[in-house]
Amino acid sequence: MAIRKRLKAGFTLVELMIVVAIVGVLAVLAVYGVRKYIANAKTAEAKNSLGQIGKDAVTAFEGERMANAVLDEGASTDIVRSMCGDSTATIPATDDLIKGKKYQSTKTDWSNATDVQNNKGFPCLKFEMTAPQYYKYDYKGSIPAGGSNNDDTFSGTANGDLNGDGVLSVFQVNGKIQKGRLTVAPALLETSPEE
Repeated sequence: MAIRKRLKAGFTLVELMIVVAIVGVLAVLAVYGVRKYIANAKTAEAKNSLGQIGKDAVTAFEGERMANAVLDEGASTDIVRSMCGDSTATIPATDDLIKGKKYQSTKTDWSNATDVQNNKGFPCLKFEMTAPQYYKYDYKGSIPAGGSNNDDTFSGTANGDLNGDGVLSVFQVNGKIQKGRLTVAPALLETSPEE
């Protein structure tokens, strides 16, 4: 008889509060996990793009360039390997265009006249993005004043502001010419990746 009376009474307030507390903790954990997953998915753009910039820098360096003068019969010319020089502009031009939002670049963003004419930056790399982007991209190829190919370095950088708070995340790929070969760092430099 006591068991029947207990079954008809239902749940106590304490039992209900325990269930509510457990559901609340699970909800907080789920929201945190989903936010982290979404931010990590957005950073994939920067990682993939910088990986491609690194590959494009190596390809551009390995591309054979030679003097454009007509050779005399029986003469030869040296093969010239060089890195792409600095891009004159970042894509997009300002941080405000990627502050908590995406930017749709244009073909002319990636192939501005100065870089095309001087064969440097993104046109030299033959890199461009057609999809909307969360990050601002830049490329720097430094060539020492002495013109030596042994200390040349490059860096590709992606800056983003996924949450729109004005604090930028930084992803960077680096490379250096060593013994006549352009080598790329095995990992990206990441600073505040989920900002």
